Amino acid sequence: MAVFTFQPKWKEELVCTGPAGSFVLDLTMGTATAYLPTEQAWADKAPWWAKRLWPVLHNELQTWCRANDVGFVIDAGAAVY
Repeated sequence: MAVFTFQPKWKEELVCTGPAGSFVLDLTMGTATAYLPTEQAWADKAPWWAKRLWPVLHNELQTWCRANDVGFVIDAGAAVY
């Protein structure tokens, strides 16, 4: 069973919901692409409950992106809201 669910929003946002809450990642729409911070950057940006879940998030988001024909970029500068 997946730990995270992903829901695109109309303002180029990808709502990620996990076991203790939600956060938002950028999801550009020109060429649909999801942006995830690097594991090191994630430790500084993630909600407290998700800090140790980067490997799980990475795998599940990558799988979701492939299934939905969405690009997937890991970038230290990627935002988490």
